[in-house]
Amino acid sequence: MSTTARGAVIHEVGGKWEVDDLVLAEPGPGEVRIKVMASGLCHSDDHLVTGDIPNTLPLVGGHEGAGVIDAVGPGVTRLAVGDHVATAYLPACGTCAWCAQGMQYVCDTGAGMEAGFMLDGTARFATQSGRPIGAMQRLGTFANYLVTSQAQAVKIDDDIPFDVACLVSCGVATGWGSAVNGAGVRPRDTTLVVGVGGVGINAVQGAHHAGAAHVVAVDPVPFKRERALELGATQAYASIDEAMPFVRSVTNGQGADSAVVTVGVVDGQLIADAFGGVRKEGTVAVVSIGQNEPGIPISPLELVVYAKHLRGVLFGNCNPTRDIPALLDYYKSGRLKLDELITRRYSLDQVNDAYVDMHAGLNLRGVLIHEH
Repeated sequence: MSTTARGAVIHEVGGKWEVDDLVLAEPGPGEVRIKVMASGLCHSDDHLVTGDIPNTLPLVGGHEGAGVIDAVGPGVTRLAVGDHVATAYLPACGTCAWCAQGMQYVCDTGAGMEAGFMLDGTARFATQSGRPIGAMQRLGTFANYLVTSQAQAVKIDDDIPFDVACLVSCGVATGWGSAVNGAGVRPRDTTLVVGVGGVGINAVQGAHHAGAAHVVAVDPVPFKRERALELGATQAYASIDEAMPFVRSVTNGQGADSAVVTVGVVDGQLIADAFGGVRKEGTVAVVSIGQNEPGIPISPLELVVYAKHLRGVLFGNCNPTRDIPALLDYYKSGRLKLDELITRRYSLDQVNDAYVDMHAGLNLRGVLIHEH
């Protein structure tokens, strides 16, 4: 048996999202079907359009989702029909060596996700003519129904709005975790957050929550700087160069304790600029996606003599099964602002308009609302 879904598909680099009727397979062993109610419009999905992330196309877009379990396959133990869930951008199998060490963000079952097919090499979406189509991060939340592994769906409280819950699937967890886990922000720190869009604004919130004395937001878009100041930043500047006089003034000339790089697309020079802005033993946590080419112009001598740390951070170094519910608890208690992140809501047919708005700097975070 199969069912029908309606979703946005990208067919080629440089193309536009096309809304199509799709055939959706029944959930197999260990899989669940989700009736998707809302999806975040993340910059990572736009990387499929620009080609910044190499992927096998066509793909059903979307990886930040929230909805209701509609059906379960054989052997599903974590979830039941009717459960409210948020999707997990990365799986957490719970049994591989990385999961066993608490590093679920590099779970072995995440290998090969760029093709959008399940671990057995098959797709859950297909065209009306039967051609298999992969799904972004094996999810495809730009469709109103999807089938995925139970390892990529996390049960949430029924009273949390779906448009809020979907944001925690990637952008919120990634941003918050990049400051708290990746950069290791501590009380009284001075922290640079470079890029305060849908991910970086949550790095600001994470650094503020961790007790940083100075959370310095850097973004060329005035609207985003203003929102960063409302959500925990203590200062905001248009560039790292503009920010550094203040940073040096409050650190006795030493530089920031840490920098979190969360721009939409990063290059080696920006990483080098952030690296130059941190003190001895300072940490630069790079979250942003860049081209798969070598080239970060930093001094090996500076790296060693100043004992600096440069690290990549994936999904905020979070455990989705633990941290998605925890972040939503922070939201319910008022410690994490999520409603304030949503700038605009869109229908599925407006998905291309949403990304035009994102590129124009109009959105902190757009959300797609599915119709059923």
